[in-house]
Amino acid sequence: MAKLSYEEARDELQKVVASLESGGLGLEDSVKLWERGEELAGICQEWLDGARAKLESAKQEDGSEKTVKEKYYCIVATKQRPLDIK
Repeated sequence: MAKLSYEEARDELQKVVASLESGGLGLEDSVKLWERGEELAGICQEWLDGARAKLESAKQEDGSEKTVKEKYYCIVATKQRPLDIK
């Protein structure tokens, strides 16, 4: 099976949580659903960790303490391409 996108995993996780909260499931089905929820939460966390790492990499790329937002405003103000910003 192909890896789910963050949005797909999050949406499915929300459905899993709603099903568990509504009750009415047997123990075996509840455990299977819980395990699927754990798997989906892990997928979401992987996506979030990857995004955080990319942001940190962009922040430290030039060795400055500029934030990603500061770099963006610098790019817009100078009309330079992102790779031109030091």
